Amino acid sequence: MLRTDSPNGAAPGPVLAVVGWSGSGKTTLLEHLVAGLSGAGLRVNIVKHSHHDIELEPPRKDSARLRLAGAAEVMIASPYRIAIMRELRAAPEPSLAELLARLSPADLTLVEGYKWEALPKLEVHRPALDKPALYLDDATIVAVVSDVARPAALRAGVAWLDLNDVEAVLEWVGNWLAANPQVLVGDVVKD
Repeated sequence: MLRTDSPNGAAPGPVLAVVGWSGSGKTTLLEHLVAGLSGAGLRVNIVKHSHHDIELEPPRKDSARLRLAGAAEVMIASPYRIAIMRELRAAPEPSLAELLARLSPADLTLVEGYKWEALPKLEVHRPALDKPALYLDDATIVAVVSDVARPAALRAGVAWLDLNDVEAVLEWVGNWLAANPQVLVGDVVKD
């Protein structure tokens, strides 16, 4: 089994993806989870997948000009935060395992998106969006957060949580963390 460590030699910690269709409330749920977990003293990382171009500074600012000039990576650093922009220049998008390896250690890394990855997932499901439920075809979904009642035919082992009860979702995540100190991400073991 391939083991991936972060640059400082420590694995970034357990990983849980939050998946669902656009407009389901993934980001809003993540905001509540991050606030609750970090408020409880946990260090939480986020990896957010986007299908859109990412721009941290306006095109005429220094970092954008340096990227456009040909820099492979540009790091912007200040007393408040750092950001690294890497230009792929037609190279393939890095794998989730590669991205996770760049993160600092955390008590939990929450991933928004990456539906296709074989990692534990919490699905945000709103039937009103008229999109199919992902949990029906994805055995890696361990919990569903929804605004409707639990279906009678739910696969065994899948938790059903109320989208309007963020405290219950936070409690479930805490219990999941306690039960899963080591999480498999594709072929990568994370402690």
